[in-house]
Amino acid sequence: MKLLRFGPQGQEKPGLLDADGKIRDLSSLIKDVAGESLDDTALASIAQADPQSLPEVPEGTRLGPCVSQVGKFICIGLNYSDHAAETGAEVPPEPVVFNKWTSAICGPNDDVEIPRDSRKTDWEVELGVVIGKGGRYIDEADAMHHVAGYCVVNDISEREFQLERSGSWDKGKGCDTFGPLGPWLVTRDEIADPQSLDMWLDVDGKRYQDGNSRTMVYQIPYLVAYLSRFMSLQPGDVISTGTPPGVGAGQKPQVFLKSGQTMRLGIEGLGEQSQRTKQA
Repeated sequence: MKLLRFGPQGQEKPGLLDADGKIRDLSSLIKDVAGESLDDTALASIAQADPQSLPEVPEGTRLGPCVSQVGKFICIGLNYSDHAAETGAEVPPEPVVFNKWTSAICGPNDDVEIPRDSRKTDWEVELGVVIGKGGRYIDEADAMHHVAGYCVVNDISEREFQLERSGSWDKGKGCDTFGPLGPWLVTRDEIADPQSLDMWLDVDGKRYQDGNSRTMVYQIPYLVAYLSRFMSLQPGDVISTGTPPGVGAGQKPQVFLKSGQTMRLGIEGLGEQSQRTKQA
């Protein structure tokens, strides 16, 4: 299934994408795409519904973030071998973990704000993993049973804030609008191999990122198990698993976003996003 949320910001309703590409209103079945609606039992119940019996949502309706009530937005840095190489960094001996604040989350096609005083706002197409079943100290062999599904994430980053102004990476990662999620949450049964998905990102029609999740260093089962050693994972938590090469900071010379540009990005089987940049 492809689950989504639609409607004005802060008033989104749950929906799904039917086989004809039409959005159907799920409000009669679930309150939201969040929490208890994401475990295997709840997803199986939703899957039994006949999409044709659900109200059709008008074409052109805004899409919100594909999952609501996100408790933790956890990110993994330098997790693609070819991206680490372009930045001149060594592959880390353990996953690099940082956070995006949940206030960064926005819809997949919402405007992205370039922060005040920013000189190095950058892009990163990433494979997002949405937790469906919570747990602590999860065995790697069982990790995928804790995954509800996958989505596209644009891990937008301000490199000067992240790397040049001391402290942790977090303040360059969590600015408002720096976490578009969606267009939909694709349940794990629809993706045969999440470690073999093409990923791409364009800015103003120029292809910058063109990679594949196969070059991920620490793969999804390991990441879920690893993170669960340090925190409980809860339904609706999002793990953004790293980016392939082609970020602006890796260009020679470096290229960063300016107001009025358009980013388009997507992952095989997970849909596409498009964001217009504007000045905060």
